[in-house]
Amino acid sequence: MSKSMLGHRARKRFGQNFLNDEQVIHDIVAAIGPLPKQNLVEIGPGLAALTAPVAEMSGHLHVIELDRDLAARLENHPTLSSLLTVHRSDALKFNFHALAESLGGKLRVFGNLPYNISTPLIFHLLQSLDVVEDMYFMLQKEVVDRMAAGPGSKTFGKLSIMVQQCAEVSLVLDVPPEAFTPAPKVNSAVVRLAPYAKPPYPVLDRAMLNSVCHTAFNQRRKTLRNNLKELMNDSQIEALGLNPSARPETLSVSDFVNIANWLTENTDQ
Repeated sequence: MSKSMLGHRARKRFGQNFLNDEQVIHDIVAAIGPLPKQNLVEIGPGLAALTAPVAEMSGHLHVIELDRDLAARLENHPTLSSLLTVHRSDALKFNFHALAESLGGKLRVFGNLPYNISTPLIFHLLQSLDVVEDMYFMLQKEVVDRMAAGPGSKTFGKLSIMVQQCAEVSLVLDVPPEAFTPAPKVNSAVVRLAPYAKPPYPVLDRAMLNSVCHTAFNQRRKTLRNNLKELMNDSQIEALGLNPSARPETLSVSDFVNIANWLTENTDQ
């Protein structure tokens, strides 16, 4: 990394923590396995710890950067600028469909995501999975645990269901705080999300599934009967093979998909 990149101070409002551990960087890039002619997109390139090796291996890289100073550094970088297309944009509002259409193929998306927007950003990307080949993200370890959690776990909830319904979740590696500057107060992890070509539990309406999960987990300690009473009665819940007295975290992803699909088919739109 050039010395010109090192004078930047991390900004709290952007949730910036810059990766600086060479072994961790190597392991992440090796997991991504960038190749020439792939449509690679990095969210939040920061000080280019991942940007430089990925751009050099792939020959070209699209980066989405909200921080104007960091975007300018990349655009003017002596060796990287010719390998990059810099999108000065908020990733939460970025149109991934439009980029994929302009490139004529699916996207491979990766990044060290700012912890303060990581979950909303994942939900934003879930709306574009039809144009995404795979994703590799550095996240707070707790968020990765919630994504990968199974039924019966205290961390199983809306995020687990919404992600697992449409993508395979794999832990790539754990990353300690000292791998960053400044060091965050939490542990981190890299996760791989691989969208299913054909989801094992097809959902008719993802917005309905999102709504059902939000309602069911709004009060975790209450039963399905209590949490879903505005949507379904006991006999309707039982008709789906579920116990109205069960707590939401004991249900499977397929159970929630079945509830959402039933409501889609039986609710006046």
